[in-house]
Amino acid sequence: MSKLIDNYDKMYNKEMVSVIHTAFEDVPRVVAMVWVNSKNSIAEKLDKAFMLTNSINDAWWNNKDVEAMFPDKACRSTSVGDQVLIDGKKWVCDVSGWRKL
Repeated sequence: MSKLIDNYDKMYNKEMVSVIHTAFEDVPRVVAMVWVNSKNSIAEKLDKAFMLTNSINDAWWNNKDVEAMFPDKACRSTSVGDQVLIDGKKWVCDVSGWRKL
C-alpha cells in the first residue's frame, strides 16, 4: 500500500527538480532528480533539494525522494556553486541562499 501512496503523492502533490553539480567539476552534470512538494515556494523547493542531496546520517542517494543520476558508486553532497533546475530556470547555491541565473 505504501508504494501506491507514494505514486499518488508524486502524481498529484510533487514535482521533480534537477540537481546539477558545477562546483569543483570540470563539466556540469546532473547528479539527482529530486521530488519536492509542488505547492511549496521556489525557496522551499531549493532548500529541500539541497537538504535531500546532502549526506547527514546516511548517503544522500538513499533518501526516499531522490533518484540518483551519477555513474559512480558515490557522489559528493551538493555545495555552494552547484545548481538546481526548477521549471526551466536555474538557481545557483550561494554562501547564503540562492541566486537565479
